[in-house]
Amino acid sequence: MKFWWVLYIIDGFLFAYVALTVLYFLVFSIASLFKHRNEPKKAKELNRFIVIIPSYKQGSSVRQTVNSILGQSYPQRMFDVVVVSDHEDELTNMQLAQMPITLLTPNFDESSKAKSMQYAVLNLPKFKIYDAVLILDAGNIVRPEYLEEVNDAYASSGTKAIQTHRLSANRDTTAARFDAIFEEINNSIFRRGHQRLGLSAALNGSGIVFDFQWFKTNIMKIRSAVGEDKALEALLIRNNIYVDYFEDIHVYDEKTRSIRQFNNQRSRWIHTQLHAALNNLRYLPQAILSRNYDHIDKILQWLLIPRTILMGIIAIMSIVLPFIYMTLAIKWWIIGAIILFAFSLATPDYLIDKNWDKDFIRAPLVSIGGLFNIFRAGHSEATYRANAFSKWIGRLRNKEKKKRKK
Repeated sequence: MKFWWVLYIIDGFLFAYVALTVLYFLVFSIASLFKHRNEPKKAKELNRFIVIIPSYKQGSSVRQTVNSILGQSYPQRMFDVVVVSDHEDELTNMQLAQMPITLLTPNFDESSKAKSMQYAVLNLPKFKIYDAVLILDAGNIVRPEYLEEVNDAYASSGTKAIQTHRLSANRDTTAARFDAIFEEINNSIFRRGHQRLGLSAALNGSGIVFDFQWFKTNIMKIRSAVGEDKALEALLIRNNIYVDYFEDIHVYDEKTRSIRQFNNQRSRWIHTQLHAALNNLRYLPQAILSRNYDHIDKILQWLLIPRTILMGIIAIMSIVLPFIYMTLAIKWWIIGAIILFAFSLATPDYLIDKNWDKDFIRAPLVSIGGLFNIFRAGHSEATYRANAFSKWIGRLRNKEKKKRKK
């Protein structure tokens, strides 16, 4: 008897959590289909940009990114490029040093993208004035008219942060195709769908433009080594700054080519999402009382089940429950069909190619494998918290020692 009660409780709790996540995805997938005219008008003035490219052991990828940004139709006097070359090889640094850019070569003990951006801001020439900062990742490729389009969008948006449309630059392996599909689902749900309903779009790690003064001040507030994009999102929303999304301005991103790298990437993102949720949950009551719907939505978004984990749970429950109690499995089959429908709405037609059927069959195995990333993410978060606590204790002890010596 106890077994059945335990089964009912676990099944009910898990299904409720999954159903809430599926409902969220479905609503914004449908919203992403709404038409929205967001064509920026031609800007009357040219903004001065600083382009920051953090690069960690990227090799030739960063050179391709620099070449693409230097080949812009936008007047070259109106933008500067800074590459933060963190642990790059000597050949890469020598080649970068020959380009008309500012090359910074820090040697961080613990590298992170946030540290690289902070280092770039601290080492900018004091006499130069910038209107906006563009963040690109090493491996991003942009078209010659990209900065011109960004300038028009930034001028017409009237906000201090905009996100451009990041697309896959390659789809030559199963992992790369999965990555491309998941990227576009994210674009549909967390950016286009949100924009259609008047909510702030999610940041995407690169292809982002910020007001320079805002970025210069707030990037220094980030202390965590993980999830700098989500930390910046939280700061934007707490400052009531809307993030606009321009889906017709493209930045191309090189995707991972192996399933192992794909799963490792998802593991890091799960850790980042968990970290963001834990750090921002305390702001939820205040957001509700102040009716800050963007803030409420963002916190709920971080509390949702990550997509690969969601599909893994649905697949396992749909397969296992029929052998225990068939009636319990029916609702899992229904919710599975609903989430597949939501993701199909969010997937652009151009991604449905000759490899689609083969990749679709492999998807459940990848999703079930993603379940194991929960434990890795949980272990990483626990380790992070334990290390932070140990450092805090260490600082307290050092202060006590100094007091005693005095």
